[in-house]
Amino acid sequence: MTDCSNGPVVASSYCIRALPPSFFYIPNFISAEEEVQLLNQIPSNRWVTLSHRRLQAHPSKLTATNTLLSASLPSFLSEPILGRFKKLEIFRATPHGAPNHVLLNEYKRGEGIMMHEDGAAYAPVVATVSLGTSIILNIVEKAESDLDSPTKKMEPDGDRGQEEGVEEPAKHRILQEPRSLLITTGKGYTEFLHGIADLERDENLGPDTIVNWELLGNPEQFESGINERGTRISLTYRDVLRVSNAGSRILGPGKR
Repeated sequence: MTDCSNGPVVASSYCIRALPPSFFYIPNFISAEEEVQLLNQIPSNRWVTLSHRRLQAHPSKLTATNTLLSASLPSFLSEPILGRFKKLEIFRATPHGAPNHVLLNEYKRGEGIMMHEDGAAYAPVVATVSLGTSIILNIVEKAESDLDSPTKKMEPDGDRGQEEGVEEPAKHRILQEPRSLLITTGKGYTEFLHGIADLERDENLGPDTIVNWELLGNPEQFESGINERGTRISLTYRDVLRVSNAGSRILGPGKR
């Protein structure tokens, strides 16, 4: 079992002990009311439709040089979430001390994404809030994977390079409940691949097969060993390393 006492600032009580001390899971990070408010405020005209999912990038997509044009995150993605991130000191050690980019991914029943890594455009800290329904995140160490496969290379905004390829079996499975927060840092970011199988239901769920079972907010819901999937939206917060002030000069302060 992993010793989380030497991990990041995030409380060790949230550490997924079956993994290296760089994965943290917090159930009920937001309330049911806050979840509804978030879902209702997602702009319908910002979705980009791919073959297996939809996505939005806020405040904007990265440029071809992996640069973010400086702009504020929209208010519905800022509070109360960013205030809670600050209290947990999740992004304390990143260059900007806070996330400056959010990628929204919508997965309908039966949709997923190939195993991939997020890459060097971001600081090695990711905080993902889940909305809607539960889903299984599969992870595998890079050392046990084919690193030369082009299906492992994720574009900065997640919109290319992940729609084809042969899925690999997962070594570890993380169950992400609605309203939960999953934090990935350090080696968890740099030495692991992650993906979501395109299934209509997740099976064989239990304390021996789900690495964060002891941290779940409602494990009784999965006593049957099955999770029937619905529509799930993830809010992935990251700190883009390269930021240009050109966006502020063109759009004006606080414009998006």
